[in-house]
Amino acid sequence: MRPLRPWALLLGALLLGALLLGAAAAATRSYPHVAVLDGAAAYRLLWGRRGSALAFRLEVRTRGYVGFGLSAGGGMASADIVVGGVEGGRPYLQDYHTDENRVLKKDPQQDYHLEYAMENSTHTILAFRRELHTCDPNDKSITESTVRVIWAYHHKDLGEAGQNYHGSTRGTKSLRLLNPEKAEVSPASLSYFDLTNKDVPVPDKDTTYWCQMFKIPVQHEKHHVTKVEPLIQKGHENLVHHILLYQCSSNLNDSVLDYGHECYHPNMPDSFFTCETVIFAWAIGGEGFTYPPHVGLSIGTAADPQFVLMEVHYDNPTYTEGLIDNSGLRLFYTPVLRKYDAGVIEAGLWVSLFHNIPPGMPEFVSEGHCTLECLEEALGAERPSGIHVFAVLLHAHLAGRAIRMRHFRNGEEQKLLAYDDEFDFNFQEFQYLEEERTIMPGDNLITECHYSTMDRIRMTWGGLSTRNEMCLSYLLYYPRINLTRCASIPDIMEQLQFIGVKEIYRPVRTWPFIIKSPKQYKNLSFMDAMNKFKWSKSEGLSYNELVLKLPMNVRCSKTDNAEWSFQGMTAFPPEVERPYKTEPVICSSSSCLPCSLSLALLFVVHVTYSTIGNFGPFVQ
Repeated sequence: MRPLRPWALLLGALLLGALLLGAAAAATRSYPHVAVLDGAAAYRLLWGRRGSALAFRLEVRTRGYVGFGLSAGGGMASADIVVGGVEGGRPYLQDYHTDENRVLKKDPQQDYHLEYAMENSTHTILAFRRELHTCDPNDKSITESTVRVIWAYHHKDLGEAGQNYHGSTRGTKSLRLLNPEKAEVSPASLSYFDLTNKDVPVPDKDTTYWCQMFKIPVQHEKHHVTKVEPLIQKGHENLVHHILLYQCSSNLNDSVLDYGHECYHPNMPDSFFTCETVIFAWAIGGEGFTYPPHVGLSIGTAADPQFVLMEVHYDNPTYTEGLIDNSGLRLFYTPVLRKYDAGVIEAGLWVSLFHNIPPGMPEFVSEGHCTLECLEEALGAERPSGIHVFAVLLHAHLAGRAIRMRHFRNGEEQKLLAYDDEFDFNFQEFQYLEEERTIMPGDNLITECHYSTMDRIRMTWGGLSTRNEMCLSYLLYYPRINLTRCASIPDIMEQLQFIGVKEIYRPVRTWPFIIKSPKQYKNLSFMDAMNKFKWSKSEGLSYNELVLKLPMNVRCSKTDNAEWSFQGMTAFPPEVERPYKTEPVICSSSSCLPCSLSLALLFVVHVTYSTIGNFGPFVQ
């Protein structure tokens, strides 16, 4: 065998050195987003944007294979999956997909590209990237919508015994992979106060919503809240599913602080019904919310929230008995005031029985309008130059499948203000906007909600229960003005005419009101009449077309239930294009010619790292 020439040895050494330096740099590269995917903290996902691609890093407590994927429903069916590991000192990474029967198939177009792989005595680390839009029908496009991430791992590598079943080491988690990066600007010396439950007995049932009233402790001097963090009791990371914080009426007194109560219960205290505007939302797996450097949530003055209601959703699918919880929120605040006070506007459909959805519908669309008349009056009086939206929370209940917030100016549709085409009721949090958006007097906003009621045999009604529905958007904006609600509700009588109702008893003395004619509905409430009607899919579609064109009652509210003059007026929905036409995505080429050389030499990188035997800084 001919010996290698000196120049070849030198070139090899230089190439090896460059690879090692590149791998070390990649290992320490910043990933701005982190999520622990399992309760045992054995599977850690890090990710960050790289131009038109996302870079991922998986840190998993196994020496076998690691699986990661994107799924529309959170299961294995029709999923986009990548599987990798290190076997016999050689890294591997394969792009797979599953069909509707959950059969795993190797993808002809390999769109996940390995950057490096490492393994020690306890953990496997994989770093790879993928374009957001690959043009591959077997891949799932990555958008600003919620993404249901699926994960799995096994103690053996994929090649040792074929497709080893992962057993119980698997799961799913909803994330927003394209959340914009936000710089942490809060100093460690900030003051804070906690809003936490006190020894709440969690019932041995699947789902519990617990509500507790609090009084903001900072009074008589203006401060700004700059950050809110979850405080989840240790060991309850999978029990506490989400936390919402609502602003309540300032007309309450300290007597409402005496006790908590189950939310949405018939005996829920009346004071809880005054708490309608969400000022913070956290969902399982989410992190805290940091306000932009120029904006803060004002507390301490008469115009600020004095009483707040904290709603905690407990998820106890194993019906465990004897659980006591003390979770809640921590609010950081400062006397160093920022330039602007943050405000919250609730937009969409007024929560009412007049919002209803027929059963058995694969898709039904509801719209709530923040009308140009309301925005013209409120912004024209208080902020003619407009307000600036920096985050949005889209909200529906269990039948919700997708939500969009459409924005119109002078009749022309603008870019979507916010959207979530993969809405997950169990994952709701404020989305930062990539760029702040200005809302001007005379603009109008439409919250468009898509529902599925295929699993229901009776009408779904607007209401507070999770089996009822909502269609709302909460806009975080600045500077704060005196507008808390900009919503609508369609006319109920024309809805009833669709099912043949001719007359109701007047004056209305009962709620829900009672129908007088025709005979088949006589003396039934309008809810019972709607349920008695024989709904088919075609009838449901015709009803949907009607509802979207009906005149609507406008809600245009100030704080403490005061009203702008347009409150209660009747308006007609604007002529808009339906359905909304999504913007075409630009696919990126999946070719990666330099990858083949890198993959061929990754074996060297792995051996070097495994020889060191400890990459503790990479695993936390």
